[in-house]
Amino acid sequence: MNNPATTHQPTDPETWVDRYGNYLYAFALSRVRNPSTAEEVVQETLLAALGARKNFKKQSSEKTWLTGILKHKIMDHFRKHAKELNDLRIDSTETPIETFFTENGQWRDKPALWAADPHELFKQKEFLAVLRYCLSVLPARQSDVFTLRELDGLSTADICKLFDITATNCWVILHRARMLLRNCVEKNWFNDPKQ
Repeated sequence: MNNPATTHQPTDPETWVDRYGNYLYAFALSRVRNPSTAEEVVQETLLAALGARKNFKKQSSEKTWLTGILKHKIMDHFRKHAKELNDLRIDSTETPIETFFTENGQWRDKPALWAADPHELFKQKEFLAVLRYCLSVLPARQSDVFTLRELDGLSTADICKLFDITATNCWVILHRARMLLRNCVEKNWFNDPKQ
């Protein structure tokens, strides 16, 4: 039996684009980094929701329900393109990890101004724009794996299954992504004279 206080009534599907379109598009774009792909997965989401409307159990908000469908469509996109991503070659000109640390494991050059509160930085639109930019310039697989793990909270096992990689390979990809993001964020945020 549904508790009336937690039951959510669906709206007319004709209003979905006006009500949720911008949110769904921004969510998709933050994951797939390509405007046309983001539009495509949002369209697929709305079409799937229209077809599954009678299955909406009204236990969550309509926005949450649509976001759940969108997450599945994004995963479908990644699965569809996983073969292409797995065929990418890793850039052999990457800086060896040893150059960042001393023999006893300490940073050679500590990250600049990283004592800032990450929660406060995350709230700032300018920082988010820099983070999105930095994610967009990462190699596709690194950006996708990082986004799925750190922003969407997917488990390592799920990511390995999705991209057909080992846990070790996933760890290496995440490590490289973090190092490249660190450098990009330092250059474009912490060392920005406007900050």
